[in-house]
Amino acid sequence: MRIGFIGLGIMGRPMATHLLAAGHELVVHNRSPRAMQELADQGADTADTPKEVAQQVDLILTMLPDGPDVERVVLGENGVLEGAASGSLLVDMSSIAPAVSRRLHEALAERGVGMLDAPVSGGEPGAIEGTLAFMVGGAQADLDRVREILDLMGSSVTLVGPIGAGNIAKLANQAIVAVNIAVLGEAAVLARSAGVDPASVIDAIRGGLAGSKVMEQKAPKMLSGDHAPGFRIDLHIKDLDNALGTGHESGSSLPLTAAVREMMTAISAAGHEHDDHSSLATYYETLAGRRIAE
Repeated sequence: MRIGFIGLGIMGRPMATHLLAAGHELVVHNRSPRAMQELADQGADTADTPKEVAQQVDLILTMLPDGPDVERVVLGENGVLEGAASGSLLVDMSSIAPAVSRRLHEALAERGVGMLDAPVSGGEPGAIEGTLAFMVGGAQADLDRVREILDLMGSSVTLVGPIGAGNIAKLANQAIVAVNIAVLGEAAVLARSAGVDPASVIDAIRGGLAGSKVMEQKAPKMLSGDHAPGFRIDLHIKDLDNALGTGHESGSSLPLTAAVREMMTAISAAGHEHDDHSSLATYYETLAGRRIAE
């Protein structure tokens, strides 16, 4: 199949590579020419605008930072909407506000173009390994058209509900992850401050109810003090802002999410917005005056 892929960042680049490896033809576009060249070296065709991508394919995949970026690429000048033919399908894999997904769906539907919102969980490691979890909003028939494509990039694909439901699920995921990381950092600092090795505490509890994928992936980074980004603080801030905004719109109070968002504000203000979200632990280290990695 000939597929358009727009957005070749830390997640999009390895995801697109999986499609090429499976034998699909790609037409790619990205704001950074360097990223496009990397895919071109692997056999992809390049396009100067999203419109040119859409003119050449029936399936367009987007993987972009936030809602305004998706709106610009889809609805802006030389955007997807200007080039997409009736009957084509857009699968937006970005993590954005559900209201934006619904606006895009309405605009595309007027031109006979289908849409799924299909954000992912798993971060850069999942994108590289092809084990992402897709949370999908939209019509079952549209998902059936592309399930085999999504399966090449992920290990699970779940239809959550109508358009926008995929991003509701992603916001719930991001809130749970944020609070989980925060309390893991809190507990590790507690252990260190009380004179017990945090690594031993984590080994003791990881097989019980407190064990989680967050613990397995983020505890080693906290224990080593290495916060090189897998998923950056600034991106998680964006997701929590979208979660809080959606909560306000729907009348849902999210006090724990709001508390962790403010912790991230402090970390970002200290110049660490591009660190991994495991750096939430540094918030507690600052309060306690002790480092986990000693």
